[in-house]
Amino acid sequence: MLSLAIPTVFALAQDAGVDPSVAPPPRVKQSHVKHILVISQTKGFEHDSITGAMVALYNMGRESGLWDATLRTDTELITKKALERNAKNLDYFDALVFVSTTGELDLDDGQKKDMLSFIKDEGKGFVGVHAALDTNYKWPEYGEMIGGWFDQHPWSTFNAPIINEDPTFPAVRHFPKAFVKWDEIYQPKEWSRDKVNVLLSLDPTKLNYNNPRVHRTDHDFAVAWSKMYGKGRVFYSTLGHTEESWNDPDIRKMYFEAIKWVLGLTDGSTASHAKP
Repeated sequence: MLSLAIPTVFALAQDAGVDPSVAPPPRVKQSHVKHILVISQTKGFEHDSITGAMVALYNMGRESGLWDATLRTDTELITKKALERNAKNLDYFDALVFVSTTGELDLDDGQKKDMLSFIKDEGKGFVGVHAALDTNYKWPEYGEMIGGWFDQHPWSTFNAPIINEDPTFPAVRHFPKAFVKWDEIYQPKEWSRDKVNVLLSLDPTKLNYNNPRVHRTDHDFAVAWSKMYGKGRVFYSTLGHTEESWNDPDIRKMYFEAIKWVLGLTDGSTASHAKP
């Protein structure tokens, strides 16, 4: 059957005036597609899950047709300065995603100013994945923008009992009211519930507090939140530590919907609420 099909296709191509020996033209990029810059520079702990996360975020945009992703392990593009060699600066992008970045990133004062303006003044989006909270401790405005900083993971990787506090929000509406995920949950410091919309949190009735690494006396451990930073939308979640998490449809969908939200493609609240 295969030997009959090939000449038929060849004949059809000839009839249509197409030379089958010539490769088709490259796919033209859609001008309306959004552009995201994905950064995974590490100056501290290096997560094995970074590669899988970056591949997932790239494929999400390509398969949905909603965005194209530029993947970088450096911070050169976080600037408004004109760059050479066809490199794109922040003016090209609609959102910035930090994938388990750690430590003090290579950003000079001008780059920091440009990044904050990108979000706060221009209304562009920011998504922080897991260790994005373990980043830029010496830059106070970064902590203000993302919502806080990492302060230990008291239970390391465990079956985390999670409560869905805002089932109307697009990034978490696919989760049930209560569920369990095997992941590493960060304890945030210099973080306050009244400055963010807590989307997911640990169930405080199901945690072991006989642990010297538990520092929050209010037992309020947020797992994901949304907030505004000036005109820009910000989403953060501690989920995504393990390599396996990036094969989990629930986690993939959460970040897919989070990127859509920070890009302004969907609506969701950033209003704070009391602890349930």
